[in-house]
Amino acid sequence: MEIAFWILAVISVASALAVVFLRNIFRAALFLVLCFFTIAGIYVVLHADFLAAAQVLIYVGAIAVLIIFAIMLTRETPRGSPSGRFRLIAFLVGATFLVAMILVVTGTDWQVITEAPTEPTTSPLAQALFSREEGFVLPFEIAAALLLAAVIGAIALVREK
Repeated sequence: MEIAFWILAVISVASALAVVFLRNIFRAALFLVLCFFTIAGIYVVLHADFLAAAQVLIYVGAIAVLIIFAIMLTRETPRGSPSGRFRLIAFLVGATFLVAMILVVTGTDWQVITEAPTEPTTSPLAQALFSREEGFVLPFEIAAALLLAAVIGAIALVREK
């Protein structure tokens, strides 16, 4: 399992770097999909089956497909962004974020779990979210209706007259 974790981690970091450094935006989006899949694989290795399923359904199935769809509808996609005005600012923000993350990771006292959970986590999470006593069915349905209204509103705004 440790070998699979490191293989997936290397592929994930490499695909994330490809997303940042590729000039072709469509290929960068495809590497983003690969990055999302490898993160789902890492969740599987860590016995977090619910997070893996959510990663594939939400990020790969919805977000990445939406990004690729938007790229394909955009004119002059192969050129990418011609403006490089914000490269220095983006580099400084990224470097600051990297330093902050390194300080947080090295300064945190991490608790180590000696035994990995072997039981699936999906059923207990479903019971906690959707039980009759303390469930969150109504907020879940309200969020779904709100997202549907946002999608319909976005389609209405983008639609040509």
